[in-house]
Amino acid sequence: MSIHVKNNIHWVGQRDWEVQDFHGTEFKMTRGTSYNSYLIREEKTVLIDTVDHRFSKQFIQNLEMEIDLASIDFIVINHAEEDHSGALSALMEKIPGTPIYCTENAIDSIVGHHHHPEWDFRPVKTGESLDIGNGKQLVFVEAPMLHWPDSMMTYLTGDAVLFSNDAFGQHYCDEHLFNDEVDQNELMDQCLRYYSNILTPFSGLVTAKIQEVLSFNLPVDMIATSHGIVWRDNPVQIIEKYLEWAGNYQEDRITIFYDTMSNNTRMMADAIAQGIHDVDPGVAVKVFNVSRHDKNDILANVFRSKGILVGSSTMNNVMMPKIAGMLEEITGLRFKDKKAGAFGSYGWNGGAVDRIHARLTDAGFETTVSLKTKWRPDGLAMRLCREHGQYIAKQWALHDLAVTPLSAPALSPRPQAAEPATLTAAIDPVAPIAPAATQQPAENHHDEHGDDCQCMICSVCNWVYDPMLGEPNQGVEPGTPWTAVPDYFLCPECHLGKDVFIAHPRSEVA
Repeated sequence: MSIHVKNNIHWVGQRDWEVQDFHGTEFKMTRGTSYNSYLIREEKTVLIDTVDHRFSKQFIQNLEMEIDLASIDFIVINHAEEDHSGALSALMEKIPGTPIYCTENAIDSIVGHHHHPEWDFRPVKTGESLDIGNGKQLVFVEAPMLHWPDSMMTYLTGDAVLFSNDAFGQHYCDEHLFNDEVDQNELMDQCLRYYSNILTPFSGLVTAKIQEVLSFNLPVDMIATSHGIVWRDNPVQIIEKYLEWAGNYQEDRITIFYDTMSNNTRMMADAIAQGIHDVDPGVAVKVFNVSRHDKNDILANVFRSKGILVGSSTMNNVMMPKIAGMLEEITGLRFKDKKAGAFGSYGWNGGAVDRIHARLTDAGFETTVSLKTKWRPDGLAMRLCREHGQYIAKQWALHDLAVTPLSAPALSPRPQAAEPATLTAAIDPVAPIAPAATQQPAENHHDEHGDDCQCMICSVCNWVYDPMLGEPNQGVEPGTPWTAVPDYFLCPECHLGKDVFIAHPRSEVA
């Protein structure tokens, strides 16, 4: 079975509706994939790539229905990975002397996979061409590390078709072959999922290679990918998307992902997410449990985000294994220009949060203060988690929040912590606390209490002690003046003592 692509070009590949795993089990395919092989029949007949080895027999059978295999003059292998060259052994059994055009690095890869060093390899370099008659040539463009050292692209003059290898493709199976025939939202989702999970580490190379190809001033009327659809309608759109994605891409989005043993860390994640929304309703906040959600969806959201928050319960004084695995993948993907923070619950020690913070820093993220809670978060701890989210929203805001109506108190600016801060569910005078919010905005307080206000304000976190309210959680009854507050009193937000409190500015006026 073949599909006409353009002029004398036909698709002779294979759809794979059932496949779910790629690169072992590291990439989950949610829409299947296709293995795109192309047959060009000019004065010379050329086959570009084959299909996955699991479909070798079917591929040969279909190809024999289309053409006499002996009439194939050249084989071009743009990439040696099994999903591109898998059927090559079966094909070469039929036509053993056919020249194979590929990069020098691809020879090593192909021989390593198929163990046939005797095949007639013809190594090519960028700019070299192969005349196939009728005034047309194949022009080769090496593309090392996009995403293997052996990768290259092939351009067909006359028809202006770029056989782009893995670039601009997607693991996406559809009964239609062309981009204008499929669901556009679904298509772009799969393109971003593919780029973020596979090509992100090579973004610098992506930009350089696209610029190099554009510098040739070759018209591109169609991009024929190795997986997924063929771009025939405005193919430049996917090139523009790649340039955008390769440029340290981020949206106004925060991704929170966690793992939890007893739902304590999940409770923290919920409260932090709500706190972010309190301050910045416009930011997209996505929350995932790594044990229950698709890993590649999480990584795609990390790619789209301006910042991430990573949470884990502490187990054996380290993070949960699935979180450790995610951080290993994130380190390998080498995301750029993103912020990050750690959080989590613990029992007798809190090593997970410290380790997450260190791994995020090592992975190149700009890290903010971390957050811990001891045992199951109580009401106070949940409030502090929510206020931490409010702090994160202000710290990471991409726009002026002054015009955004706030549903919760604004946070006081404070310096970024170099080490993880700690939140405990019980009041602990020793442990430092993550950023907290004011009890109420100072200006609102003036209006409520007037010039005779006797309030005191924490100089560290701006929490306001109001004698009219007291602090019942510490046994300070309403109506207690500051001078009668016990010396053991601690600020409910930052857990520091009375000595950090100063007279409220309106009190000084009075």
